[in-house]
Amino acid sequence: MTVTEDGNRAEDARPLVDAAPGPRSWQRAFADLRQGWKQRTLWGYLGWQDIKQRYRRSVLGPLWISISMGVIALAMGLLYSTLFQQDLHTFLPYVAVGLLVWRFVEGCVLEGSEVFIANEGLIRFLPAPLSLHVYRLVWRQTLFFLHNLVIWGILMIIFPQPLGWSLLLAIPAFVLLVLNGGWIAILSGIVATRFRDIPPIIASLTQLLFFMTPIVWSYDFLRENAAVAARARLIELNPVMHFVEIVRRPLLGSPTVWHHWYIVGAITVVGWAAALICLRNYRSRVAYWV
Repeated sequence: MTVTEDGNRAEDARPLVDAAPGPRSWQRAFADLRQGWKQRTLWGYLGWQDIKQRYRRSVLGPLWISISMGVIALAMGLLYSTLFQQDLHTFLPYVAVGLLVWRFVEGCVLEGSEVFIANEGLIRFLPAPLSLHVYRLVWRQTLFFLHNLVIWGILMIIFPQPLGWSLLLAIPAFVLLVLNGGWIAILSGIVATRFRDIPPIIASLTQLLFFMTPIVWSYDFLRENAAVAARARLIELNPVMHFVEIVRRPLLGSPTVWHHWYIVGAITVVGWAAALICLRNYRSRVAYWV
């Protein structure tokens, strides 16, 4: 308080200071995502180093990513084309692209459930946003995807497909894959950090999901079979199917089925809403849980 010449008291002019946001605030949750994105030079370098470390002292290096993918695609394509009596010219690219998308989804799901557990030391001793580890994971899976895309290019030369302008739809389709990989890693990573039984449960369910997704078998083939057509439509309850289809159809020149896009869009919105709520409420506890 100050006293003026006429004896009246006047309050000190003090600057108003906004209260700092609490640990459970939307401001801190979005700030974590922004700060993590600003450090893209760091997580970009770390993601690339993860791949180099995995294949260090190897003669072919990261080329083994494409080689292993090509061998698996060839073996499964030959086997299942014979079992289902499918034309190898169309079925082998079908299987290869399905595996290409599946590898990305599987990597985000399995590694996402352990993204914070695996980075325990960095989280405890490095003052960095949690989203940095998620960006690093998604970037690493993107590099794997780009390496495996070489197999698709080779198959398009050996087994030409009716590609057209719809091929460009593969770009926004992959962007949707990346966005969904982000929320999956955030949500499953935080939950698995608190409950350590979650990663093995997710691993078991992922193996089951592979056989329930039309990767080595054709959904259209089953739907055209009158005996199982009604039950085949239940496959659309599998969300991974829609992610595979929005990428596979443009890469193979197949007609676009827009309802797959609508479903993926809805999953993206709902998934990110759930991930942001989880990040807002439990972000500050992850360092203690790991």
